Amino acid sequence: MAINAVLFDFSGTLFRLEQRDGWLDEVQGEDGETLDIEAQTELMRRMTAPVQQAVELDEEHLYAWHNRDRDPELHRKVYLEVLRLSGVPHRHQAEALYKELVSPGQWTPYPDTEAALKAVATSGRKAGVLSNIAFDIRPAFSQRGWDAHVAEFVLSFELGFVKPEPEIFQAALERLGARAEETLMVGDSEEADGAARAVGCEFALVDPAPTAERPDALLGALRAHGVL
Repeated sequence: MAINAVLFDFSGTLFRLEQRDGWLDEVQGEDGETLDIEAQTELMRRMTAPVQQAVELDEEHLYAWHNRDRDPELHRKVYLEVLRLSGVPHRHQAEALYKELVSPGQWTPYPDTEAALKAVATSGRKAGVLSNIAFDIRPAFSQRGWDAHVAEFVLSFELGFVKPEPEIFQAALERLGARAEETLMVGDSEEADGAARAVGCEFALVDPAPTAERPDALLGALRAHGVL
């Protein structure tokens, strides 16, 4: 059946949180030394892992982890703990890093993000962004004028549902006015985004690789499903 609507995940799909020059240069570990490149890379991975629990958490913070994308306060709480357990013991530095994490302007778009969104919208199909997220990502699109190509933003913290729960996919389909069997979900997580299949959608998996290493995966996914 032809695809008439496309849902895109945000983190690792349309945008990626990437380390910028000097961003982590002043972060110090418990020994007072700045983090080396390997430690900085691991820290970024833990801040952006879509599903996997990166550190061992106590019961209180484990609850916050499992519900982080439903509640901004729980998101902040658990990520400050993740940073502490990942070698950022100084609260002020953890707070500063967390602020960057939830600042849409700090996220880097993939090279073909604009082209993919525009291709869907100009073809007469509807494009939506469906994300497990605890902060408003709309500014990442509006500051570039790309919000004009997005019919709906469906964000977990606004709905109280998270992928892979079927309710969030159903809400997205209702907002787009689309039938599941005519909708493609594009995302970087087989577990979270791939659950779109359970409600009847098609699914395309993309690699959450660094933006410089993934020039056209979104366009490739659209092409493979007959959208281009």
